[in-house]
Amino acid sequence: MNRRQFLASSAAAILATPASLRFSRAQENPFRVKYFQIDGGVGLHDVTPARDGAIWFTGQRNGTLGQLDPRNGSFKLVDLGKGAAPHGVTIGPDGAPWVTEGGQNAIARVDPGDLKVTLFRLPEKAAYANLNTGVFDRNGIYWFTGQSGFYGRLDPKSGDMKVFAAPRGAGPYGITVTPKGDIWYASLAGNHIARIDLSTGQANVVEPPTPKHGARRIWSDSKNRLWVSEWNSGNVSRHDPADGTWKAWKLPGDNPRAYAVYVDDKDKVWLTDFAANAIVRFDPLTEKFTTFRSDKPGANVRQLDGRPGETWGAESGNDRIVLIRTASPA
Repeated sequence: MNRRQFLASSAAAILATPASLRFSRAQENPFRVKYFQIDGGVGLHDVTPARDGAIWFTGQRNGTLGQLDPRNGSFKLVDLGKGAAPHGVTIGPDGAPWVTEGGQNAIARVDPGDLKVTLFRLPEKAAYANLNTGVFDRNGIYWFTGQSGFYGRLDPKSGDMKVFAAPRGAGPYGITVTPKGDIWYASLAGNHIARIDLSTGQANVVEPPTPKHGARRIWSDSKNRLWVSEWNSGNVSRHDPADGTWKAWKLPGDNPRAYAVYVDDKDKVWLTDFAANAIVRFDPLTEKFTTFRSDKPGANVRQLDGRPGETWGAESGNDRIVLIRTASPA
């Protein structure tokens, strides 16, 4: 076992049931919106669905990883350790949630069965990476970003970790894997996206046409095209690496602030707009937007993810998880 790997002997799990589940209709059929209230003070950040039906979410404020049962709204909170401040969460090939744990400057794995926490600590040269998000490539290697100017790779089997200094320094934020198997990240402060050479670890910068746009998150569609949420410009942009082209669309309303982006199984693009207090769906075929405003102010949805027929988000401002159902449940 790599000596940077730390295995917690046990994880504290707290079982809670929200006082109520809130339901509302979206502005347009067949969409339906459902809210799941989580304890106040959790500080929801990112969310991801697991193959077994559970929804995992990070609690940045109280240092936990949560597991929601959407069938009844009950949830568990797993303590990630002293000083924990988790950011991103994704499901690995092993079915476990993997977390970018900025508070302990480590990658955390939580066993979905016994909820034990394993920490893979970053090397001293990246003492405060400000970890953001992670994704697995097709070989089962975990790639992650750190906004202080780092990105890295972790081999879960051996525990071997390598951390690279990002070109142009601070900024690496969202990260995605394409169907082709490429890994790309978005640099918020660096105003670019970059493809990582999986053999050398070198990041190759690609410049979007909009200056000082603030690329925040990035997601691939089924055709290997990259969709980027531009925080500063309020655009959603699309880059096709096959021919190098770019196209951008401004979100509706005055001064939109595009934070999260997610592309669903139908290649429809979902975004969050802090200015509109809303989740926005963009149809690339019709180039039309559909807006789903939260029923509470200050929702601040920082992450979107989903599975066929469902789009999930985390309302960081309200400590709620939101589901937009895009198809009738089976």
